[in-house]
Amino acid sequence: MLPDESRSAAGRSPEGGLPGCYRHPQTATGVSCTRCERPICPQCMVTASVGFQCPECVGDGHAGTRRATTRFGGALTVDGGLVTRALIGVNLVVWLLAAYVLTPRLGQVWSLFSAGRDILGGPAGVADGPHEWYRLLTAVFLHLEWWHVGMNMLVLFWLGPPLEEALGRLRFLALYLLSGLGGSTFAFLVAGHRMESVGASGAIFGLIGATIVMQLRSRGPLAPAMAFLVFNLVMTFSRPNIDWRAHLGGLALGALTAFGLMYAPRERRGLVQGLTVVGAVAVEAAMLLTGMALYGA
Repeated sequence: MLPDESRSAAGRSPEGGLPGCYRHPQTATGVSCTRCERPICPQCMVTASVGFQCPECVGDGHAGTRRATTRFGGALTVDGGLVTRALIGVNLVVWLLAAYVLTPRLGQVWSLFSAGRDILGGPAGVADGPHEWYRLLTAVFLHLEWWHVGMNMLVLFWLGPPLEEALGRLRFLALYLLSGLGGSTFAFLVAGHRMESVGASGAIFGLIGATIVMQLRSRGPLAPAMAFLVFNLVMTFSRPNIDWRAHLGGLALGALTAFGLMYAPRERRGLVQGLTVVGAVAVEAAMLLTGMALYGA
């Protein structure tokens, strides 16, 4: 409705002398919007720095206001560690179920298990086909030992909040999941003929790689993050029964994803970040399909 039309409608107010509200013509009012000068009733008026404004003018003003974001384009929130705590909670709940409630069934069904076509009874697990590919993700949340989940969650509690605060919740969650899936798919590509693995270590190594990228991007102290990475790599290759493939795959995918998210130019940030996520998914899909060609039916 145009301002002139609203005034005409307002003139039909039953109370002579006072115009009617432009939204409620039967309600007489002596107050006008300080921006468009249309009459507004108490139900419609919004307090402004000077006088009152109508809802449309307030909405137009907000539309022109730039939305506050995190450094790398995420939505700004008061609590920068919510997703981190939620991930820790999910991992702990799954550990309790697997270790004490649904033992050993949950561990058998959710583990990153694969046996190739050359194994008697194979292919099985991930190599058996799409109906078993869910293991690539469920294994990221599955732990069977208290020390395993404890170590991974301690690192997540340490590295997660700074990354989540810088990236925003959605980008941080995408980074975590893509890192975990990167570790799973790389492990399947390398050893899908005979493997069984569990744990969030691929996702955790992805966060380590992302922390290094963030320090490079912000020109912060790099030595602590590099020392922590070297320490974890030494532990990976010096102790038995550790799936180094998941660690290296998660590290690579996490670092590459973080690079695309953090180095995206401001004027094309959304496009570049979206392409980064799509590209990471494409790389993981390529590793999965290549592994299926090697080991699957």
